[in-house]
Amino acid sequence: MPESVVRTFSDPDDYAASHFSSSEVTLVGLGRFTAKLTRIDLHQLRIQRFSDNLPRIMHCISAPGRVSLTFRTCPGPSLLWSGMEMHLSNIRRHAEGEDAIQQSSGLARGAAMSLPVEEWARLAILGGCDLGPPKDPLTVTPARGAMARLRRLHAAAGALAEHTPEIIAHPEAARSLEQALIEALVECLGEAKLDEHRAAQRRHSLVMRRFRRAVEENPDRVLYIPELASAIGVSNSTLRICCQEQLGMSPKRYLMLRHMHLARRALRDSAPGMTTVTEIATRYGFWELGRFAVEYGSLFGEPPSATLRRARE
Repeated sequence: MPESVVRTFSDPDDYAASHFSSSEVTLVGLGRFTAKLTRIDLHQLRIQRFSDNLPRIMHCISAPGRVSLTFRTCPGPSLLWSGMEMHLSNIRRHAEGEDAIQQSSGLARGAAMSLPVEEWARLAILGGCDLGPPKDPLTVTPARGAMARLRRLHAAAGALAEHTPEIIAHPEAARSLEQALIEALVECLGEAKLDEHRAAQRRHSLVMRRFRRAVEENPDRVLYIPELASAIGVSNSTLRICCQEQLGMSPKRYLMLRHMHLARRALRDSAPGMTTVTEIATRYGFWELGRFAVEYGSLFGEPPSATLRRARE
């Protein structure tokens, strides 16, 4: 049954959990976080529109069995997929099950579309173009008119979800909208110009996938850069270069921010009377409690004690 939902967020964890792809958001900019997410399930086509206001790093894993594409909906600050700048004229074609990093330097607005692999294969025959999931992620540049049409239709679907969701819930209306979007997408990809994904960037993406795996396998440990580089099988300098390219910061800075988010999550989810700010801060490697409180307050807009107190209320 076709359906849609429009949600706003002030918590980055809730925002990440609501994306179609498996995601984790780490804020890297200061201020009050706000985000908006529109999700639409038609019959086979899923579409999504998102906006968030602060510089952040988002780890995404594409859903298996589906072919996904993303693009920007309007100009704005730098938005990178695994170190590659996304322009308003581009579409990113994701590999099936792709593990990637999306990095924004400010207000980010974008869109996504996905279909089952089998449906893409059928469309490839009808459309006379390669629509299968690429082995490596690809960035393509469609004809300007075709890209503008896709962007307009995607925006119209988002407006329906927000203002008249009952139209999307109607099966025949949903089918008509789905076919119009698919037709526009096929037109975009049929004669799109392929932007080469450099071999060095592919190697760096592999390093970052190993980096992420090592970090996820040790969520409560304080990890040191030489130890991480050795586990990944690269030099310290290579790890720094890859992180700077794809995260926009050093690995040490990223690990500090990630542990800050994990500490916030632990504070927020604590049972009444079961823990203290000191216990949680030191669990995640923050031994200078005064500095931890300052950094935490700058990042989340409140002291850690306020987060813990709210969890108890």
